[in-house]
Amino acid sequence: MRDFGNAKKIVVKVGTSTVTYPTGKLNLSRLEKLARVLSDIKNEGRDVVLVTSGAVASGLGRLGLTKNHKTTQEKQALAAIGQGILMQIYEKLFGEYGVVVAQVLLTKDVVDEEKKMLNVKNTFEYLFKYGAIPIVNENDVVAIEELEFGDNDTLSAYVATIIGADLLIILSDIDGLYSCDPRIDKSAELIKEVFEIDSYIESIAGGAGTLNSTGGMQTKIEAAKIAMQHGIPMVIANGENPSIVKEILEGKEIGTLFVSKNAVSR
Repeated sequence: MRDFGNAKKIVVKVGTSTVTYPTGKLNLSRLEKLARVLSDIKNEGRDVVLVTSGAVASGLGRLGLTKNHKTTQEKQALAAIGQGILMQIYEKLFGEYGVVVAQVLLTKDVVDEEKKMLNVKNTFEYLFKYGAIPIVNENDVVAIEELEFGDNDTLSAYVATIIGADLLIILSDIDGLYSCDPRIDKSAELIKEVFEIDSYIESIAGGAGTLNSTGGMQTKIEAAKIAMQHGIPMVIANGENPSIVKEILEGKEIGTLFVSKNAVSR
């Protein structure tokens, strides 16, 4: 039985496909629902962190571009434009519910250098103390290869470990981990629980999903590895309706739960 009723610290990650339309424009209706749900969860007395993708896609949408540019310089410029758009929208939407939000931009060296990690951890703790919801993204503008998380799935897992989260929820455009790709094979079955990431689980993880996204099931499996190593349960679920976060916290059997055998036995 899934029991997250006592989960105090929650990290929710939303992918590009969740926060934007295929055009690259922000899905304002979905973002409004997400803000309402996370604000309500915070009102329950929980600490919430939102890890968000969509900066590059938002930049594309604002400039009226339809092609997803590939060079590092183009992505960094688009992220610089799009990140401001994202935060402006989040500030407005969360503000409607009286919730303060804080922008947190990270690079990979945070988890590689103990002092920086401690500084970030302390910042999160004070943001929780002030009643704010940290909104996290990778600092794409300054990130170079050795400083990149690679995708926000991995970033969300590291954030979960830094704050000592009780649960990580990754919202995507798929219901969870399937035995094979459900978009091309109707016999695909949803795997409800994973207690160990073995060669079979690795083998059924596919590539990147939508045009504007950078991750896929492979990156989510990598995130699960990080979370499970630190005893943090992780759920992959469909983010089409953000209210699903509440349902997960209520213990409903939704998506795919990744939880280590050691965590189950405790």
